[in-house]
Amino acid sequence: MSDRTVRTLEHLDQSASTARVLNLYNVRRTKSSDPDYLAKPLFQNPALNSCIILKHRLRHNELEEFTTPRQNATKVLVPLHHSDLRMGARYVFVGQRNFEAALHQAFGIQINAESRDLKVLAILDESPTLDPFVLREKLRLHGIDPALCYFDLSAADTRRIFAFAQTEIEPLVRMSAQGAKDALGQAAKLTRKILADSADADLDPLRRTLQLDPQQFQEGVFCWKAFLYYKWQLADLLPRVNPVLQEIKTVRPRGPADPETKLYLSNTREVLHKALMAACRQVRDTLSVYDNAYHQLTANSDPSAFRQFLLKAPELFNELGERLGAVEHLVSFWRFRFPVGKPPMVTPDDLADLFQDFEASLGFSAPESSINDAQPMARQDVG
Repeated sequence: MSDRTVRTLEHLDQSASTARVLNLYNVRRTKSSDPDYLAKPLFQNPALNSCIILKHRLRHNELEEFTTPRQNATKVLVPLHHSDLRMGARYVFVGQRNFEAALHQAFGIQINAESRDLKVLAILDESPTLDPFVLREKLRLHGIDPALCYFDLSAADTRRIFAFAQTEIEPLVRMSAQGAKDALGQAAKLTRKILADSADADLDPLRRTLQLDPQQFQEGVFCWKAFLYYKWQLADLLPRVNPVLQEIKTVRPRGPADPETKLYLSNTREVLHKALMAACRQVRDTLSVYDNAYHQLTANSDPSAFRQFLLKAPELFNELGERLGAVEHLVSFWRFRFPVGKPPMVTPDDLADLFQDFEASLGFSAPESSINDAQPMARQDVG
């Protein structure tokens, strides 16, 4: 299948969210001479290793591509020209009917059930988010350890996060260089290095302070970047959560609804409210572990807690990334579906489908104690 959405392809670097797009096309373009990139590819097939992968909400005409019902899919786009996205791309969905044959037909990629590349695609598809920190840990669990450059933040997110991260890092600069006249400039320099995973000689004093060997410190910088990203992401999301929750509570679909659908919609409004609030609360609780450790370093000049935090941080990536990904999905898709200032136009069945999608994405993050008093009846498909 061909995708001619040229504007979307051309502007991925400018607008793409890291959690929804894995831009291997850009990695190849910017890192092709990096020895680590050459030695430790994510995909062994060159076409796959320079593709664009994104989480995609299926349109009605795309649902028939799958043997089992699903709302979202992992879309693999291989550009038609290796240096010009304006030419468009061919694409397949991971797990679609006759997937291996579709890969061969669309891209000339011959792949078998034992292929490492097929295993990587399955891992990406199973993950609810393309959050790079989550993906790296999921791949590691399966014995796959690609080069770090595959897990960079998108250029768009790097720009958006920079000022936030600089403010976070400035207390460390002021502590370590007391009386420095250009603390803000030094914080900016350190921020750029952390966001680029550049654990070079300029950061060696910090490495020695934390008593980490070079490999541990490189991993530590990667983990530090992850928590800066997660803190920024939560701060960016929270102002948008309450308006969406209010709209979920009050939106009224148009058209007739059967009694089961009416009851499902009524019950699920409260379930979604509690699940979304629980997810945000759990993210804040996890981020407080980072805040406490960092405070010990910057306020008390005690590096031990922050050192231990960096060594154990990857254990928290799945929890944070998946919960934040679920909240981002709900808030961003709701706003896409119901823009501010326009009356909501949705049928009861379409709203029920949307609620089911949100329930599925938030389900892992809502503890039973928070929703056991508001469980909806299972919605039956009405023929």
